[in-house]
Amino acid sequence: MKPSDIAAMTGVSDPQLSPDGHHIAYVVTRIDEEKNTYRSQIWVVATDQTAPPRALTSGTYRDGNPRWSPDGRQLAFSSSRAKDTKGKTKSTLHLLPYGVPGETITLAEGNESFGELVWSPDGSWLAVTHRTRGDHYDSDEIGRRPPRKIEHLNFTLNGEGFITDRPKHIYVVPTDGSADPRNVTPGSHECSAPTWFPDSQHIAFSLNRRRTDFAADIAIADIAATTADGEAPYELMTDGTGSYSNPLVTSDGGHVVVGGFDDPSWYPQNCHLGLLHPGEIATPDWLTKAVDRTWMPFMVGQAPVWATDGSIIAAVEDRGNTHLYRMALDEGATPQPVLTGDLNITGYSVGDLHGANVIAYTATKRDQPTELYVYVDGKTHQLTTVSASFLAKTNPRPGEHFLAPSDDHEVDGWIFRPHDFDPSKKYPTLLNIHGGPFTQYGNYHFDEFQMQAEAGYVVLCSNPRGGSGRENAWASSILGPKHKAQGTGWGGADYDDCMAVVDAALEHFDFIDPDRLGVLGGSYGGYMTSWIVTHSDRFAAACSERAVNNMVSLEFNSDIAGMFSSEVGVRFVDDPDEFMRMSPITYVKDLNTPLLIVHSEEDLRCPSDQATQLFVACQLLDKPDVEYYLFPGETHELSRNGSPLHRKQRAELILDFFDRHLK
Repeated sequence: MKPSDIAAMTGVSDPQLSPDGHHIAYVVTRIDEEKNTYRSQIWVVATDQTAPPRALTSGTYRDGNPRWSPDGRQLAFSSSRAKDTKGKTKSTLHLLPYGVPGETITLAEGNESFGELVWSPDGSWLAVTHRTRGDHYDSDEIGRRPPRKIEHLNFTLNGEGFITDRPKHIYVVPTDGSADPRNVTPGSHECSAPTWFPDSQHIAFSLNRRRTDFAADIAIADIAATTADGEAPYELMTDGTGSYSNPLVTSDGGHVVVGGFDDPSWYPQNCHLGLLHPGEIATPDWLTKAVDRTWMPFMVGQAPVWATDGSIIAAVEDRGNTHLYRMALDEGATPQPVLTGDLNITGYSVGDLHGANVIAYTATKRDQPTELYVYVDGKTHQLTTVSASFLAKTNPRPGEHFLAPSDDHEVDGWIFRPHDFDPSKKYPTLLNIHGGPFTQYGNYHFDEFQMQAEAGYVVLCSNPRGGSGRENAWASSILGPKHKAQGTGWGGADYDDCMAVVDAALEHFDFIDPDRLGVLGGSYGGYMTSWIVTHSDRFAAACSERAVNNMVSLEFNSDIAGMFSSEVGVRFVDDPDEFMRMSPITYVKDLNTPLLIVHSEEDLRCPSDQATQLFVACQLLDKPDVEYYLFPGETHELSRNGSPLHRKQRAELILDFFDRHLK
């Protein structure tokens, strides 16, 4: 794969089984290279493969969130099909008839996107999320807008901008088109993840009450319930001491299943599933502690779902994979694996087909982008081949897993051999470090690795301590030494593991040239790259991207400002020295490695001053071979969903830099 092939990448996502189990709706996303944008389209395929996949929408817009009505005769979806009087695109909400006569109708239009569509059990309502704009936005002329009043932390969000005066709320829309959307969660709080009670009159949802202090419980989030008519105030179901999300109501309405954890002062930890009892305010009774993994994987981003037997199907990360598990609500039950293997499941839907359980899911492997599959009667069938032409053109490397000893444990690592590999040759090698840190690399197709291998590099990646996919102690091992969990802090055990992976690779793979090693990463991976090159001269070149370089200033101006205290263990206003001890900028005088710095102007997670501080320090110290590129109009997500042209330019910059220094 070359940078120019980014435009040919496709994605399959959001599989949704019809109520009778016979059809699966899903979303296909493609890149419009000429317009330098993305298009998404809703498709449908027969579960039993008796008919080929067919498109339900044109693919001209950004269609998404397909959701079947309870009777299977309509699909609700979101799009961007309207324009205001000045020609600006507006978000839209639609109903599309399926298997019956009719035409697509528009239920609502809005200046903000519609998301998280959920039908009421009786089919009369749709619950959706939508941001509610305050009076700041009454004028289109910036110079006439009033100042924003900032009253709490987290008043911005990467990719969204200011959210303090446009909180996300839950709206209900009658599906007969008889009324406009009605806000049932007004106020200043962020609300998300609506789910209906069986009576079609009550809704449970996630509630972020936005604490206004710098306390260590900044990650707090509750579960609440409200009425569909919006007349009654919401009622809390949790006690304000934890971080909970993605509620799921049992079929009898007697319980609510939620995901999360009890102690929000400890942010990077495994999430579990637990039971709440409507009418009580309490912490959940946890169900899944027997499997010490996170039950809310970063790559999946959806709530668990009900199986037809009343159990829960949920995604679980495990050492580079994302699997599906079944959790019965019976007392004493333990989680059971359902779909496993060397793969990452990215979305799923569960139903019944002729009396048999059926699971529609999207999944990716190291050499296979995301496709749609169905699991029925114990067998798996691939239903789409959306990436076939891309695969034929790029011929992805499959990679292989290896283990690296570090201290008293083993680190999972993967290696990808370069294009036209010759085992008798020595190759330059790039160590990739993932972001997070509570995420994981593993068995999924990653364009970065494929482009590096095509360019002639051996590619290494791993999951050092602090990441997800392992037991809770693994994640907590890099919490600060002043944290109650007493880890090493960033730049401790994680640094040791990264070095151990390089050592193990050099020992086991004699085609790696030890004198031509490069290291790169983004976000936390950028932090670790900056840390490595200020603590070691082992690498011949490095790329630090959208990095954390100064943890003190990050706590001042990140969109999640205040949350880093839950990793360090103390607040920066109380102990700035501890934050500086873990900051690469503190050690910049020891930087001797040629360095490429890449950042985005509109990054709110790690604002661009993180890159600028490092570059300015290097300039003042006359550090040679330091290059700095700042992408306009892009956010923290440049490499994943930035403009296609910028993604291509970014990849070319990185490969060119390493070519000049390692080849």
